[in-house]
Amino acid sequence: MTPQPNAGTGTEAELPEYAGQYRLESRLGSGGMGVVHLASSASGLRLAVKVVHAEFAKDPEFRGRFRQEVGAARRVSGAFTAPVVDADPDAALPWMATLFIPAPTLADHVKRNGPMTAAQLRRLMAGLAEALRDIHRVGVVHRDLKPSNVLLAEDGPKVIDFGISRPKDSELRTETGKLIGTPPFMAPEQFRRPREVGPAADIFALGSVIVHAATGRGPFDSDSPYVVAYQVVHDEPDLTGVPENLAPLLLRCLAKEPEDRPTPDELMRELRSVAALYDTQSFIPAQRADTAMEQVDGAVEQSGGAAATGGRPAKRDGLSERDERDQRDERDESGASAESAEAADATGAPRLRRRVLLVAGAVVLAVGAALGTVQLLGGGVPGQQEGAPPAASAPAGVKPWETKPASAKPASAKGDPTAGGSTAGGASAGGTPRCSYGEGKLLCAQPGLVSALDPADGSVLWRHAIAEGEVTGPPVVSGGLVHVWAGGDQRLEALDPGSGRKRWEQDVAAYDNTRSVGGMVLLGSADGTVTGLDGATGERKWSHPIQGHREALVTSFDGDRLAYLVTAADDGSSTRVTAVDPVTGDVRWDARLRGFLQPVGSEEGRLFFLAVDNVYQDANAVVRYDPENRKSLQVRLPVQRQQAVAAVRGDTVFLAATGGSLVAVDMGTGKQRWSLETSVSRGSTPVADGERVYVMAPDGRLLAVDADTGKLLGQTSPRLGEHSDRVSAVLPVPVVAGDRVCAGAPDGTVFAVVRGDPSGW
Repeated sequence: MTPQPNAGTGTEAELPEYAGQYRLESRLGSGGMGVVHLASSASGLRLAVKVVHAEFAKDPEFRGRFRQEVGAARRVSGAFTAPVVDADPDAALPWMATLFIPAPTLADHVKRNGPMTAAQLRRLMAGLAEALRDIHRVGVVHRDLKPSNVLLAEDGPKVIDFGISRPKDSELRTETGKLIGTPPFMAPEQFRRPREVGPAADIFALGSVIVHAATGRGPFDSDSPYVVAYQVVHDEPDLTGVPENLAPLLLRCLAKEPEDRPTPDELMRELRSVAALYDTQSFIPAQRADTAMEQVDGAVEQSGGAAATGGRPAKRDGLSERDERDQRDERDESGASAESAEAADATGAPRLRRRVLLVAGAVVLAVGAALGTVQLLGGGVPGQQEGAPPAASAPAGVKPWETKPASAKPASAKGDPTAGGSTAGGASAGGTPRCSYGEGKLLCAQPGLVSALDPADGSVLWRHAIAEGEVTGPPVVSGGLVHVWAGGDQRLEALDPGSGRKRWEQDVAAYDNTRSVGGMVLLGSADGTVTGLDGATGERKWSHPIQGHREALVTSFDGDRLAYLVTAADDGSSTRVTAVDPVTGDVRWDARLRGFLQPVGSEEGRLFFLAVDNVYQDANAVVRYDPENRKSLQVRLPVQRQQAVAAVRGDTVFLAATGGSLVAVDMGTGKQRWSLETSVSRGSTPVADGERVYVMAPDGRLLAVDADTGKLLGQTSPRLGEHSDRVSAVLPVPVVAGDRVCAGAPDGTVFAVVRGDPSGW
């Protein structure tokens, strides 16, 4: 899109000079929410800045929606979107800046060049499926995927404009009677029940987008939006002109009921089976010969930004090199000529040879991808490079193991009605186990089931069925019993660690926050009252409000005998922290610290926090507070980290953030020690044992990183299971148990690897 000069007679015809610290150079276009400008930072970084229309800036509800758009765009900012650089939803004219992506939209490309070839469509569909997978993984539903919101960048398609997207945890809701979206690309449920729109609506939109890319029209075209709406809800899609090998998959995407549509992962698997050779290279759009260096006119909102076409010289009558390859792909798939087909039928050799070559090529690609991943994750595995020290050997007798607690027969099943293969209450064999270590056992919880495993060999010692509702979090040992939160935090069950039998039960539905710490159970109420129960008996010991806290949000850390109440001021300028003795309820110390702080750990009486942005919750610093001398130390992060989680070991804080970054901050030196990009889109809370840092990936991989250098030491294979299209909302945290590191995986497995030999995992 060519940057346009300022024009018009409206109130926004005069170009503002700056949005925040970014100089606005020219107007790229205008959308329903605001004006998109081409801008630059002080360092010369090219940006697309959306500035909200003045009429909307006065509307508090609109500001809330814009803040939601910014939050959604920041959540998904990454390989398949235009990364958000900065934003200010509270400015007089709210604005958001994203990286400027030089690329046309899919709508512009189809308008100028006509329908895509089958090979182009496959790559586009795969790229959009990958984008939606990452968008949905962070809990966001786009709700307005359409050709003008897809940029055809050289490194793959980018999904933009999150103006009406909605995080699953958003407090904003669609108003009754309002249709949110673009009718030709909306799913039936967006017309019928807009409050219940989920990720499957984006899959429906993806199907409509691909039909448009294949034919130049949508599957439910009409001049009237009302007719379109009726057709979307009631009629079958028109797939005339769609390649035959893609039509069945598109019909599944365009199914009327959300549950009948494939997930992004299922789409990618199906696309791999559609073509004999799945081309994962980027899509470079063809340019017509007479417009090879011409920029596309028109405007597009780019998650608050805009895009321009990068000129590329045309080849052979307007075909780019990539399009020539596409045509060769099409000839390969359909058979180049009758002569080659006859030759193949006569001998079978050419066809067999091509198949062998394809398999060999796939193997080479797979090996290359695996090697590339290892290199990306940390430059190779130590011990495998020339001159590197040999990897640590496994302790004698320590072996890896894995088991599925929901289906394995417990060792103590005989004579125990609460254990065994049958779990009354419907224990599910699915679900990711979340484990902890206590009383010499690995204690794991998954839907409908709690299990105790022997950490030496993974054998199931006992199982306890949860009668109803999900189990929240891993079990915790307190007061000599195993505490389990069941029924979605509605009920606390205390189990005997030796047999798994229930010792007592407490209804905790009336409380907002519960915590087991120091042999006690602390129950926090919305009015700031904390109640202490004896962890061994469930007997109530004390109950009183904690001064200075409008609600009782209790937190605690392993090895710390105190509990903490942490409340941030509404404006994020300060955080009040109160340390409470869980046995008596007495306040041990109280402090008000500067900034919006989130507690992440404690070591030797000192408390560690992440300082986060009040609006986006991005971590910008690490804070250590010493109550003995009432002094705090803050270490700023060189780069803000999105949705960071952290662990503390000694005086080092290890942060894992959305996008794959793993960072070590040394509070002793006041500096960031190292930073590693792991390629894990979303990692678990890290665990550190002094020598290594362990992180779980959504696909069930366990990664080990050197705590001193930040080098990857090893990783396990993925354990996705048959439901590889499902992504867990909460990742299990690795557990260090003696000479082993244990974890739960999405396939329902609990596994253990040798702690001293990450390179052998």
